[in-house]
Amino acid sequence: DVEILERRYPVRVRRFGLREGSGGAGRWKGGEGLVREFEFLEKMTVSLLTQRRLLSPRGGEGGGDGGTGRQTLVKAGGGEVVLPGTTSFEVQPGDRIVMETPGGGGWGKA
Repeated sequence: DVEILERRYPVRVRRFGLREGSGGAGRWKGGEGLVREFEFLEKMTVSLLTQRRLLSPRGGEGGGDGGTGRQTLVKAGGGEVVLPGTTSFEVQPGDRIVMETPGGGGWGKA
């Protein structure tokens, strides 16, 4: 929950919603992934352990693959860094991370 996350850690949740277009095509469309954007309020170390950043979640019976996930560090002073799936890094106050989870694979031909 957003409230628990903001209470436990020095972060502000700026966005939390569906990642439109990330689900694979099919008779039954794959589920959409999520987009979460966090702003860091203090200097801290962040560690990520994510999956499906290089290979898409597969569709079945002719359904399309879901979109891969990704995460981007947006620096407070300007600039963006696309992060690997498994990493650890330092952030400064005002830095943000945008996390986009993978979409599900579709099922069956459309």
